[in-house]
Amino acid sequence: MAAPCPDPSLERHFKGHRDAVTCVDFSFNTKQLASGSMDSCLMVWHMKPQARAYRFTGHKDAVTCVNFSPSGHLLASGSRDKTVRIWVPNVKGESTMFRAHTATVRSVHFSSDGQSLVTASDDKTIKVWSTHRQRFLFSLSQHINWVRCARFSPDGRLIVSASDDKTVKLWDKTSRECVHSYCEHGGFVTYVDFHPSGTCVAAAGMDNTVKVWDVRTHRLLQHYQLHSAAVNALSFHPSGNYLITASSDSTLKILDLMEGRLLYTLHGHQVMVWKSNFDVVDYGEGIKMPRPPAALGTSAGNLTVSILEQRLTLTEDKLKQCLENQQLIMQRATS
Repeated sequence: MAAPCPDPSLERHFKGHRDAVTCVDFSFNTKQLASGSMDSCLMVWHMKPQARAYRFTGHKDAVTCVNFSPSGHLLASGSRDKTVRIWVPNVKGESTMFRAHTATVRSVHFSSDGQSLVTASDDKTIKVWSTHRQRFLFSLSQHINWVRCARFSPDGRLIVSASDDKTVKLWDKTSRECVHSYCEHGGFVTYVDFHPSGTCVAAAGMDNTVKVWDVRTHRLLQHYQLHSAAVNALSFHPSGNYLITASSDSTLKILDLMEGRLLYTLHGHQVMVWKSNFDVVDYGEGIKMPRPPAALGTSAGNLTVSILEQRLTLTEDKLKQCLENQQLIMQRATS
């Protein structure tokens, strides 16, 4: 497999926020990218270089999380101002505000049918909302510390949450009961998400680790200790074969879940978009249909994966050259 390419024609560099960027999300068709910032604004970027970005204002404090609906017709955001807003991501930027929580909202996520929204907060609760009726449905409240992330399963039947109480909890949306608590992290759990198949969840932690569990057997499948600082976010590739992680050590890492090993380490900064060629790799049936990661280790299933790291290092010099080349390309396109 070729490395994610640092060719400037395949990379976009976005700059427009007036303070630190806190969160990003692609629309389903990848034609738009939303970002939130400490500047209290959302920005929606169009992937065509000539198209102008939209700046949305309305939150009274830092924007901490953003998420496009599956159709791309709505965009949800959460903020330190304790509110959730649902926006129409067009030039008008109209929004509906939910007075959602009694503390900072850390996470917003639409269900796969777009009918529901789940939010997580420093008030230790998870709340589920009807997006079209624009009303609160119910709360989940067994965490005993801040809840940093909550996500629906692909079929919408389950919710998974990550908390500063060092647990990941799995919830049944219909019964509103906690199905299982995963307690293997040695620190705050910062982020969690479902595998595209819905059979596994991956969680990132302040203990610098990433863990993958089977939600049917609750067995720990994979355990990665690759970063040198807290892991802040992660995302599965749609094929289910890869996982990308982001860390306070200023790196992104791409993991091959089928082989249980690290593929690449990416070094970048600000809001950058990388293009990979994962979809053209011949992985047999695995690349065509999402599959859960293979269980690794001893019979106990808890053996840490042994990794031989392959680094792709984009140095500051190369990065500067890429950005200069990108500016030339932009100038030629507009001239």
